[in-house]
Amino acid sequence: MAERERSQTPPFGGVFMPHARIMTADDMGRAVRRMSHEIIERNHGLEEIVVVGLQTGGVPVAERLVATLEDIDGLRPPLGMLDVALHRDDIGIRPVVPEATTDLPADLDGKIVILVDDVLFTGRTIRAALDAVCDFGRPRAVQLAVMVDRGHRELPIRPDFVGKNLPTRRDEVVDVHGDGVDLGVMQK
Repeated sequence: MAERERSQTPPFGGVFMPHARIMTADDMGRAVRRMSHEIIERNHGLEEIVVVGLQTGGVPVAERLVATLEDIDGLRPPLGMLDVALHRDDIGIRPVVPEATTDLPADLDGKIVILVDDVLFTGRTIRAALDAVCDFGRPRAVQLAVMVDRGHRELPIRPDFVGKNLPTRRDEVVDVHGDGVDLGVMQK
């Protein structure tokens, strides 16, 4: 969970109370493996791929994805991290906390960038990520991989690779962590 954001953002400030385990660690492993095969197939290998995890929740998913891609294909694509806090369109509505690291390992010009996040919700974080990526170069293509797509899109953004589609209520919270994926609510 992007805890640094949720803990400071109304109306979600409070404590996460899970009420259902949606995916186990094994389920997540199978989802990452399936997404890895899909990435290799769609891009005809990994030669032009750069994987970029969005801070904070997307980085652990991106690390697992890169390790699995290397396990399958034998080639380890470059892995970067991107903090999109200063590119968000809700600055002034919620706190901006640009404390995570942005570290892109390669020139993005002409590359296929795979943006990786834990949960896709409104699409606003991905919009900010697209703006941020353009500050670092002009990729040939940008593709999106997410562990959970929970719907409720506010922008016309659709993931290319999805671990699990999970219809949720707007007031529910999805927490992706090393042991699995939990669905719950924030309580004050």
